[in-house]
Amino acid sequence: MITAGEFRKGITFEMNGEPHVVLDFQHVKPGKGAAFVRTKYRNILTGATREEAFNPNDKFPKAHIETKQMQYLYNDGELYYFMDQDTYDQVALPQDLVEDAVKFIRENDIATVKFYKDNAFIVEPPNFVYLKVIETEPGVKGNTATNVTKAAVVETGAVIQVPIFIEEGEVIQIDTREGNGIYLGRSK
Repeated sequence: MITAGEFRKGITFEMNGEPHVVLDFQHVKPGKGAAFVRTKYRNILTGATREEAFNPNDKFPKAHIETKQMQYLYNDGELYYFMDQDTYDQVALPQDLVEDAVKFIRENDIATVKFYKDNAFIVEPPNFVYLKVIETEPGVKGNTATNVTKAAVVETGAVIQVPIFIEEGEVIQIDTREGNGIYLGRSK
């Protein structure tokens, strides 16, 4: 059990039978009345965010989230198959669970899969990936204005905004943490 007074960023707890993660917290001791903990938290399963004040003595069960590094094997049209790197067990996951991550991972790449009570609830690609540009418009000579971008399709099918000097066949580094992918630079 964990009390609201022990809340810190990243702490996971169960409330109403569902797991939540603390995004932000503030211990408040007003001049009159009892102290409380103003908390911003997110439901891990649904992604819904709430803000609520708790009594510092409120108790919650600790939510145990298991994180595994798993290798993306293949897609059979409906399900995406991942293999546990330690036990070699395979897990089939539906498209709605992996659609954001699969934009940035190729077959045989490693992804992070998070489980709550042995059920996968999110798949995350690595924070930084290197992918080849397979389709983009050619850059126009002399068009060198700063911050001018164009769309480029990478080998996984994701569309990324890149500078105009990037050409087909180049390998680029992409930051996947924002969800839509941000161009960082050419591969070295």
